Amino acid sequence: MANLAFLGLGIMGYPMARNLRQAGHDVAVWSNTAAKAQKLASEFGAVACGTPAQAAANAEAIFLCVGDSAMSEEVLTGKNGVVETAKPGAVVADASTVSPEMSRRVGRALAEKGVHFLDAPCTGSKPGAEGGTLTFMIGGDQKVYEKVKPFLEIMGKQFYYCGGPGMGLHAKLSQNLILANMLQAFNEGMVLCTKAGVDPAQMIEILNNSAAKSGFITFKAPYILNRDFSTNFSTKWMHKDVTLAIDSAEALNIPLPVTSITQQMFRAAIAKGFGEEDLCATIKVMEDWSGIEVKKSTT
Repeated sequence: MANLAFLGLGIMGYPMARNLRQAGHDVAVWSNTAAKAQKLASEFGAVACGTPAQAAANAEAIFLCVGDSAMSEEVLTGKNGVVETAKPGAVVADASTVSPEMSRRVGRALAEKGVHFLDAPCTGSKPGAEGGTLTFMIGGDQKVYEKVKPFLEIMGKQFYYCGGPGMGLHAKLSQNLILANMLQAFNEGMVLCTKAGVDPAQMIEILNNSAAKSGFITFKAPYILNRDFSTNFSTKWMHKDVTLAIDSAEALNIPLPVTSITQQMFRAAIAKGFGEEDLCATIKVMEDWSGIEVKKSTT
């Protein structure tokens, strides 16, 4: 049994921390919404803490999953942050999807205190977090990764060591870039065929039995047909990730023309009020422009 900490108890963070606790480890937890930490404490025996620093004080490994780069940097190196109390030799693994450059900067600040740091973004959305089947992409010292891998294995099933600091994040941003562009192509194709008179359910069946088959689309399509936009991974967070990918491309002098359009379509969805809904709600922008809905036939 180990002393662990988990910071950030959102859609993914809460079940990730719960899984660590249910595996028998002592887990100190913190969330910007204190009620979430109290809930995890009362239901699963975690230790609710008032600050990230308090949660990190006795932990040999500290995990976090927060919304964006500013949150991650504040939690780790801001006032009452992890850097104030983490023990030399402790490992911080950031499962958030954030800026690679910011992540490297935080890693250097923690290293000055003798604390190891990994970027460890994950994919699998809410179902993966709940089932402990996430996929992790790791950047940092490989020996440090091997040290905390047994804890990661409680939360995930697939692990890819991608290289030095920031490389896990570059892999994750590339993956989400591809997902977002696939979704935009799907949105356009489904609106087009539906407007033309093709039954959407039949079109999904065609896609699933063609070279255009995608596991991601196969998973998301039923939600769209049922008009269920409850959040597994929100539109606003995918927009954030696509923007980070574009920022990285600019730093590397790489054009991303298709992704730039996808970013604007996600921004349009946020402007229409769909930011908190699942990312498949982006189809509603195309639907609104075209005057149709992609849904199950009522006949």
